Amino acid sequence: MPPVNSMDYSGKDTVLDVVRTDAAEFFKIVDDPKNWNVQTRCTEWEVRDMVGHMLDVTEGYLSRWESARKNEPRDTVPLTSMGHDLNEHAQAFRSLPREEAIARLKEDYNKMMDTFEKLTAEEWNNFIVTHPFMGPLPTFLYPAFHVMDYGVHTWDMHWGLGDKDRKLDERTAGVLIPYMLYALLPSTVDQPSAKGVDVEYGIEVSGEWGGKWRATVKDGKFEAKPTDNFEGCKAVFSFDPSDFVLTAFQRFDGGTATGDPETIEKVRSLFFRI
Repeated sequence: MPPVNSMDYSGKDTVLDVVRTDAAEFFKIVDDPKNWNVQTRCTEWEVRDMVGHMLDVTEGYLSRWESARKNEPRDTVPLTSMGHDLNEHAQAFRSLPREEAIARLKEDYNKMMDTFEKLTAEEWNNFIVTHPFMGPLPTFLYPAFHVMDYGVHTWDMHWGLGDKDRKLDERTAGVLIPYMLYALLPSTVDQPSAKGVDVEYGIEVSGEWGGKWRATVKDGKFEAKPTDNFEGCKAVFSFDPSDFVLTAFQRFDGGTATGDPETIEKVRSLFFRI
């Protein structure tokens, strides 16, 4: 069993501590002027665009949080538009002077963390905030989104700075594992690639945060369920926590795969990138 259930209110303190740890490393990189124009693992983004991206999403969350408190509706667009739209939004902040952009983000970060810290057990699952691409979501997903952003994008910047073999911190990857299985992968099935696909395969992730799951893709839908064995699975994909998360985000095809080669190839092409 994982050390904590990062989707449950009991895991709140751990999740927020992971955000703080990853954000500290993020700001350490962006605070160094010589890193500002370094190309990152994200093909369209330099380090400055990571700051722009975090300004965009954090200010968007704060605004939508306020709308939710006032019971005001907010619009959404399809998740398939996310990559394009977030790229445009991030690059739009290039006109901000570097010092101003960083100071503004740090202020936004503190406001967002204060909001997260004040979440009650009741609000964790039941206070609904409309995400710009995923629609109405319970608030426990938003601290996880901050782990994804500050954790994975810090990895992206380290990659650009030359640390190509770097791993995500074990806790960062660990708290994200259930969000990959129950949020990201189900939401990013590429419908043209999944047309006609009916497959069951195994996913195993090592370490104390890991486990085993039987994954199915049928009728364009992905579902994962915990399991003790992979009997009947056409293929099994094995990862460490970092490689699983980075593979889910399509930074690379990590881990190892055994079983039917056609199934392995099919599974690796089933998801679109956000």
